[in-house]
Amino acid sequence: MAERVEVSCIDKRDRQNPHERIQAIGGVHGGQRWKMSEENAIQSIKAGKYDFYVTRGGRTVDVIIDTHSGREYLKTENDGYSPDNLLSLDACRVN
Repeated sequence: MAERVEVSCIDKRDRQNPHERIQAIGGVHGGQRWKMSEENAIQSIKAGKYDFYVTRGGRTVDVIIDTHSGREYLKTENDGYSPDNLLSLDACRVN
């Protein structure tokens, strides 16, 4: 069974560009800060290692893999509340 891990930050090259691809996701899990590339996160989801989620506005929504123009990327499931749950997170502060 996949380990459930909250994502609380992201890294993008251009923070102000809503179309810029996410480079990395991160957060705090088990008292330790963590960060991993989007590619590694996608592979971890596919392998069943991690099940990522985001908590925004008191709601929890799962992070899923989608494809655009043949490239896989991370996004949150449609929760009917906010279309940018993942993209609206603060920048990660860990390396």
